[in-house]
Amino acid sequence: MIKHSPARFLAPLALSVALAAAFLPAARAAADEGEVKKAVEPVLQQLFGPTIKVDAVRKAGALGLYEVQVGGEILYTDEKASYLIQGDILDVKAKKNITEERKNKLATIKFSDLPLDLAVKTVRGNGKRVFATFEDPNCGYCKKLAKDIGGMTDITMYTFLLPILGGDSPDKVKGIWCAQDKVKAWNDWMVNAMAPAAPAAACNAPIDKLVALGQKLSVRGTPTIFLSDGSRIPGAVPAARLEQALNQVGK
Repeated sequence: MIKHSPARFLAPLALSVALAAAFLPAARAAADEGEVKKAVEPVLQQLFGPTIKVDAVRKAGALGLYEVQVGGEILYTDEKASYLIQGDILDVKAKKNITEERKNKLATIKFSDLPLDLAVKTVRGNGKRVFATFEDPNCGYCKKLAKDIGGMTDITMYTFLLPILGGDSPDKVKGIWCAQDKVKAWNDWMVNAMAPAAPAAACNAPIDKLVALGQKLSVRGTPTIFLSDGSRIPGAVPAARLEQALNQVGK
C-alpha cells in the first residue's frame, strides 16, 4: 500500500497524461513492460520512499498507458515513466470502471489455500454455500454483520479471528479460541455481548499465525469476506447482498 501519497501533486497530472496519451502516434512502437518497470520503480522510490517496490507492470489497454501494481494499489504511467496517474480509468462506451475491475481481480485469493484449521467453523443447514470472514472481536461492523447474517442458512462459514484493533482484542480472541464451544463463545460475544471466559493458561491461541495470515492476504480492515471463488468483499454487507453473492458463486 502506498502511504502518504502526494495526491495534490499527482492529481493534476491525470488530465495532462490523458491528453498526451490520446495524441501518441499509432505507429509508435510500444515499450517492453519490463523496461517500463525499470523506469518507473526509481521514480516511485524518489516520490514515496526507497522501500516502494513495483510488483508488476502491464499494458492498461487504454490511452496507451501502463498499469503499475504496487501491492493492492494501481497507478498508471507512460512508457518512459515521465508521468504518473493516480485514479480510476472509466470506459465510457463499455460503462465499466477498468481500474476497479483490476483491483478486484488482484484482491482475489485461492480459497483452497486458506488454513481452515485456524478458523472457527460454523455450519448451518446443508452447509453448501461456503465463505470465510476475517473479524476482530472488538469490531463494531463485525458485530453488525454477525447479527445481520444470523438468520442465514445452508452455509459453512470459516471465521478467522484477527485481533488488529488493539486493546483487549488478543485476550478476547484467546478466550473464544480456547472455549470448549468456539462457535457459541463467538456468537455469545458478537451477538449477545457475553464476554468469553478467561482461558486456561495452558491454551495457546494461534494469534501470531492469524495476524501473519491477515498480512499475507492484505486484510487491512475487518470484516473482510472471501467467497469460495476467491473473490473479496471488504466491509460489512447486508445479508441480502451476501446471499446474492453466494448464490451467484454457486451458479
